[in-house]
Amino acid sequence: QVQLVESGGGLVQPGGSLRLSCAASGMIFSNYVMGWYRQAPGNQRELVASITRGGTTNYADFVKGRFTISRDNAKNTVYLQMNALQPEDTAVYACNARHILGAVNYWGRGTQVTVSS
Repeated sequence: QVQLVESGGGLVQPGGSLRLSCAASGMIFSNYVMGWYRQAPGNQRELVASITRGGTTNYADFVKGRFTISRDNAKNTVYLQMNALQPEDTAVYACNARHILGAVNYWGRGTQVTVSS
């Protein structure tokens, strides 16, 4: 049974930082492209960043230069380092695993990130 469990969300002041983690189990981690998505109330879910098993990354324009995605294939974990957070970054951040052949897609439950003074 595949599980993706996010952690690291919380309340942070504008300009602050958070590091999200997503621990995967029940899957061959290196066979998946890992991604972080977010959804704010009233908005559609949007891609934040993704990373291939080889470390190739892709970022949404709104986080370039502020967020960094990384993965540790030995620990079956993907990370999202978020710096210079702004109130508009407030959302539920969810981890996604997409098989390299594209046939299978898994989601975590998400973790709340709130940026407020």
